[in-house]
Amino acid sequence: MELTVWGIITAIVVGLIVGALGRLVVPGRQNMPIWLHLLIGIGAALLGTVLARAVGIATETSGIDWAELLVQVVVAAIAVALVAGVGRRRSLTR
Repeated sequence: MELTVWGIITAIVVGLIVGALGRLVVPGRQNMPIWLHLLIGIGAALLGTVLARAVGIATETSGIDWAELLVQVVVAAIAVALVAGVGRRRSLTR
């Protein structure tokens, strides 16, 4: 189970996109800065790459590995939604 350069690059790109979209999707004012959304997205997408390779979903292909990309997007979207939701709940109880 090794990370390839292509897997890391796609995880970073997917993480940036999903982190930015997560920022846009959550309504109202958010207490988290945009860079934190992006970092969470990148970290979760990297975790998605590791999970895909551990489970055996990711394969060495000559093009885009759509299954690995799907796992990256799902894990990153869940992470951004969870962290944004936790931050929102904290701000409402104050």
